[in-house]
Amino acid sequence: MVLFYSLSIFLEGREALHQALYRKWRPQSFSDVCGQDHITAILRYEVENHKTSHAYLFTGSRGTGKTTCAKILAKAVNCESPDRGNPCGKCAACLSADLGSCIDIVEMDAASNNGVDDIRQIRDEVEYLPAELKFKVYIIDEVHMLSASAFNALLKTLEEPPPHVMFILATTELQKIPATILSRCQRFDFRRIAGDVIAARLEHIAEAEGITLDHEAAFMLAHLAQGGMRDAISLLELCSGENKPVTAEVVEEIAGTGGRDVTIKLLNAVCDKDYDTIFAEIGKMFMSSRDLAVFWQDLIAFYRDMLVVKTTKGAKDYLDLSEKQLGELMEIAGRFAVETLIYHTKLLDEALISMRMSGSSKRLTAEMTLVRMCDERFSASNEALASRLTLLEDKLKSGAFRVSAPAAVSAPPQVVMEPEEEAPAAPIEKEAPKNPDAPVKKEYRQLPYWPDFVQKCCERDQMLGSLLRGSSKGFTVNTDEFLHIRTSNKMALTIITNMFSTMLEVLNTFEDGRLDSSMVKLEYAPEKKEDKFKALDDIARNAEE
Repeated sequence: MVLFYSLSIFLEGREALHQALYRKWRPQSFSDVCGQDHITAILRYEVENHKTSHAYLFTGSRGTGKTTCAKILAKAVNCESPDRGNPCGKCAACLSADLGSCIDIVEMDAASNNGVDDIRQIRDEVEYLPAELKFKVYIIDEVHMLSASAFNALLKTLEEPPPHVMFILATTELQKIPATILSRCQRFDFRRIAGDVIAARLEHIAEAEGITLDHEAAFMLAHLAQGGMRDAISLLELCSGENKPVTAEVVEEIAGTGGRDVTIKLLNAVCDKDYDTIFAEIGKMFMSSRDLAVFWQDLIAFYRDMLVVKTTKGAKDYLDLSEKQLGELMEIAGRFAVETLIYHTKLLDEALISMRMSGSSKRLTAEMTLVRMCDERFSASNEALASRLTLLEDKLKSGAFRVSAPAAVSAPPQVVMEPEEEAPAAPIEKEAPKNPDAPVKKEYRQLPYWPDFVQKCCERDQMLGSLLRGSSKGFTVNTDEFLHIRTSNKMALTIITNMFSTMLEVLNTFEDGRLDSSMVKLEYAPEKKEDKFKALDDIARNAEE
């Protein structure tokens, strides 16, 4: 009697404890799982037709339903009266699985039980028949955390387990799973859940829980969750903690983001070159103790969305946005050219790296980057130049300004040629002697035997011949008696210098042995490259002025 009384007090205490929303609303059947129809349909078919595998591997990002589907599958294979592949939820097997009191369904966290001894214990236990259910199910979460020896210990059991045993492995890092494990499992890849699916689920939960949730806020929560249903439900519970309506402003405040309105305001300021607004908004964000790096990531994501709008026809298919948010996005994206968006995205990426490297100067980095984004002339990069040229082309097409026509050049005065009287033949004079002191013009002549010389060098040494053929030339100058070999590659010059004796020996086969080491000069002359972008920059600068 005393024991029963104590147990009743314990159960009453348990009922009084708060249960997290994501646990309360965890799906109890395959039909309740959102966004993974390609997986749940197969699992239901296998359960209904008794074609289940002995080992499964569920992989995907966090919060997509891997562990949930593993628990549902464990219930379904042991359910006494399954309904088209779904567990009934009413039989003794389902109820004990829901309470977590069933000893035949074992959940193991490989992050904390990753040793070979933990796997050996499983290997010893699988030989025994289930105590209560039809199947003994082992759910190993974060299986990629197992050690190499633990994986090896699991191999044989996983390949040929007893008929009453099922393994369900779950992981977020598939690349860490050995190929020998992958080949022994039936693999299912869980996708990130679409934003509209998450938003609809959140609205359903909010209605059932008596939470006032705005449509815009639901999409914002879905966006912040990045495809994870569990994260979205946890954020909803966090935002509804004050028992107030969950609006977009509340989500921005709780999540610590800068806010969509602030992002649009800053982008309009960049277009209008409104430096006062830029410094004011960044200052407010800095003083509110919000992490500028988090806002910067949201800003980069916003630029990605604008690029999608500018470059695709069905932008709505690639964006998790409401109709209102999509309209705002299209309006602000219309103020930017694609080249400008690419240039700005590069600046934002560089700034984000700088913020992570030096956390103390986040405000300065943010302000200077936005100022550079206001005017491409502040940057000398090729992307900035391309953006400036595109802007000029758009202005020319729209007629914002016209290039003035060149001034008319006056025609030269017409000259009338009168016939000249035939002059008497002049006496032939002897050519004046050349001035011996006048400087002689240098004449460079390529060695006529250069191709044959290179070929012979290749026969003697393949590397020497390749360097001479690729970046070197041999010639003579009429002003001296030396033989010149010029190269445009510093490394080639070093190697040729080290192999000079071999090269000189081959040269003398063409020069009848008249050359010595003092008569051959090695020279380095780098090739001059024309700076095409400088010319384009001059053109753009002149047009802008």
